[in-house]
Amino acid sequence: MTTEIVGDYEAFIRSKAAADVPTGFAPSQLGAHLFDFQAAIVDWACKRGRAAIFADTGLGKTAMQAEWARQVAAHTGGRVLILAPLCVAQQTVEEESRFGTAIKYCRKESQADGDLIITNYEMVEHFDVQDYAGVVLDESSILKSHDSKTRAKIIEMFGRTPYRLSCTATPSPNDHMELGNQAEFLGVMSAVEMLAMYFIHDGGDTAQWRLKGHGKQRFWEWMSTWSVCVRNPADLGFDGSRYILPGLKMHEHTIDVQEALPGQLFAGIAQTLTERRDAKRKSMQERVGIASGLVNSHKRPAIVWCHLNDESRALSAAIPDAVEVTGSMSADEKEAVIMAFTHGEKRVIVTKPSIAGFGMNWQHCADMVFAGLDDSFESFYQAVRRCYRFGQTEVVNVHLVSSSAEGAVKANLERKQAQANDMAESMVAHMRELTKQIIKGSTVEKSEYKRDVAKGEGWTVHLGDCVEVASEFADNSIDYSVFSPPFASLYTYSNSDRDMGNCKTYSEFYAHFRFLVDQLFRVIKPGRLLSFHCMNLQTSKFRDGVIGLHDFRGELIKMFCDAGWIFHSEVCIWKDPVTAMQRTKALGLLHKTIRKDSSMSRQGIPDYLVTMRKPGENAEHISHTHESFPVEKWQRYASPVWMDVNPTRTLQYRNARDTDDERHIAPLQLDVIERAMELWSNPGDLVFSPFTGIGSEGYVSIEMGRRFVGSELKRSYWELAKRNLSEARQTQAEELFADQYEQAGA
Repeated sequence: MTTEIVGDYEAFIRSKAAADVPTGFAPSQLGAHLFDFQAAIVDWACKRGRAAIFADTGLGKTAMQAEWARQVAAHTGGRVLILAPLCVAQQTVEEESRFGTAIKYCRKESQADGDLIITNYEMVEHFDVQDYAGVVLDESSILKSHDSKTRAKIIEMFGRTPYRLSCTATPSPNDHMELGNQAEFLGVMSAVEMLAMYFIHDGGDTAQWRLKGHGKQRFWEWMSTWSVCVRNPADLGFDGSRYILPGLKMHEHTIDVQEALPGQLFAGIAQTLTERRDAKRKSMQERVGIASGLVNSHKRPAIVWCHLNDESRALSAAIPDAVEVTGSMSADEKEAVIMAFTHGEKRVIVTKPSIAGFGMNWQHCADMVFAGLDDSFESFYQAVRRCYRFGQTEVVNVHLVSSSAEGAVKANLERKQAQANDMAESMVAHMRELTKQIIKGSTVEKSEYKRDVAKGEGWTVHLGDCVEVASEFADNSIDYSVFSPPFASLYTYSNSDRDMGNCKTYSEFYAHFRFLVDQLFRVIKPGRLLSFHCMNLQTSKFRDGVIGLHDFRGELIKMFCDAGWIFHSEVCIWKDPVTAMQRTKALGLLHKTIRKDSSMSRQGIPDYLVTMRKPGENAEHISHTHESFPVEKWQRYASPVWMDVNPTRTLQYRNARDTDDERHIAPLQLDVIERAMELWSNPGDLVFSPFTGIGSEGYVSIEMGRRFVGSELKRSYWELAKRNLSEARQTQAEELFADQYEQAGA
C-alpha cells in the first residue's frame, strides 16, 4: 500500500468513528456541596461540552445540572437557560439557593436578568435562545411525550447553542431508539443516523427496530462517549452505601366487574381504548370510594394520582384535607398548590401524572394511591419515583385501584415495567466499565485490528481489510473478481470501523466502497471482468422519511463507471415473493394491502449479478467448446432473468455464527458463482473476492480449477472459510485442463 493510499484511507477510517468530538472546557473550583461522584460527573460534562446525565431519581441531577450551568456561565461570561417541567423550576430555585447558587425563575426574556435562568418548557418560545451560551433540559425524557413538531422545534432552537446538557432518569423507558432524541438534541448524531448505524429493521414495514447483533458493543461505546448512565454511585466506582432505597410495596385493589361493557355480551377485559375508557367511567365511583378510604384512614402525607377530570373532582371532594391541581388552573395557581404540598403545608394532593409526575422531590411522603391506571409506563414510573427515590427513609406504599375490566392496562404496565427494568439494567451493565473509565479519566480499550493469512493448495485467504489487502496486489494481476458486498448498513458483521456495513449513511458507505472500487480497477487485468451481487434496498418511513426503494444497484453501477469501468451486463435473479413475504411481513407484499390500498403494494425485490469490464484488450481469450457450452446451455445463461437458481444451494454456514451474531448470514448461491466463473474465467485464472465470507467464491474457484485469493474482516467467517477451502476438490476442470492448470502455478 503506497503512502498516499495509506494516508487517505486511514484518515477516512478514523473519520468513521462515531464518537463526537468534545467541545468543552476544564471547570474551575467545583461546588463543595457536591458528593464525590457528582463532582466527577460535572467535571466530565463540562469537559465534554455537550453531554447527557442519565442518573436515577434522587442522585442529585438538580445539583449537578445547576453546577454545570454555573461553570458554563463563568467560563463563557454568558447566560445559561434551564428548561424544566412545571413547578420543578421553583423547587430548583429553592434547593440551589441553599448552596449559594442563584437561579432566577422567569417566564419571558424581559424578566431574565442574571447568569442562570430557569423556565418551563411551555415558556421557551418567549426567550431569545440565541443569546444563551448554554442550555439544560431537566427531565429531558418529556420530549418523548411532546408531539413531534414541538420536539423538533426544541432541537432546532438550540442547534447552535455551544453548551448543552440533557438530564433524565428515564432516557429510554421502553425503547433504546428513544435515545435518538437525546443524541439529536446534543448534536451528537441525528436519530436517523443512529438508526442506520446501530439498528436494524427486523423484517418488513410492520416489524420493529432492534440493535444490530454485532453493533451492540459499538453502540454502548458510542453512548459512553457522550452520556453517563448511573443507578447507584457504585456503578462508577464510588461509595454507594448511602444510596440504598427502602422497600417499595405495591397493593392491588381490584373492583370485580360483572356487567358487560357496551358492545359485549359477557363481562370481560377491555381491549380497545374506547372499552378502557368505558370501563373507567363505569367503575369511577367505586374506585374513588376505595382511594379516598385509603387516604382518610390515616393522617400521613399522601398523593392521589388520577387520569380523568371527573375522578379528580370526586376525589378532592371525598378527601376533606386534599388540594386539587388541574390542567385548567393557571401556572401560578398550580405552583402555589404544589409548593404548599412540597413544604408540608397541605397533607394530600390530588393531581395527574402529566401535571406533577416529573421532577418533584417528595421524600416527605411515603403513601400514594393510583385511583386509575393508563398505558404510559413512563408516567407511572416517574409518578412513583416522586416519593420512592434516594433520600426516602420509609417504606413507600403504592396502592393500585382498578376494575377487573381494566386488566389489559395493568398487564400492559407490568409488561412495560419488566421491559424497562431489563433495558435499564442492560444500559448500566454495558456502560458501567466504559463510563467508569471515561469519568475517571482512563482510556477505553478499543478492539485491535490484527492481520492474518491462511494458505492452501491453490488458495490464499487474508484476515484483514479488503481495501488494505487489495492495495498490496500488483497492477493487472487478477483475472476475475466475483463477490457480494455489504448492502450499505442493512447488515452488520463486525464492530470494526473498517467494516463497510458499519456506516451511518448511504453516502458514508459509498465513500468507503469507492476505495475498493479504485483498487479493483488497478488490479484487474485489461479487458477482464468483475461481477458483484446486489439488490435494491427497502426504505422505511421512520429512517428514510418514505416507504419505497433505494436504488442501491444503480448507485453501485454509477460508482464503477465513474471509476473507469464499462457496464458490461447484468442478470436479474428471480426470488419467490411468497417466501419474502413470509420472512419479512413487508407491508407491500401482504395480500391485505391489495384489498386496503393497492397503491402501497409492490413486487418482490430480486437479486442482480452486475458485471463490469475494465477497458483494454483481453490478452488471454476466454474460450469454450461446443461440447462444454452447447446452445441450450448458452440460451439459459444468456437469459436476462435466471429463474432456475437454487436459493438453498449454499455452503454450510451455521458454525460461523457468533453468540451475539446477526441472524443474517446469506452466502451467495453456488449456482450463481458457478455460472459466472464458467462464463468469464479460464481454468488456472486467479480469482479475487474482497468479501470472502465463509468462502463460497473460493470454494467454487477451486472446484472449477481456478486459483483463489480472498480477504475477510470477520474472524469467525475467516476460520470457516479456511475449513471450506481446505475441503474443496478440484474436479472435472482440473482433469480437463491439467496442462493449463499446472502452467498457472496454482
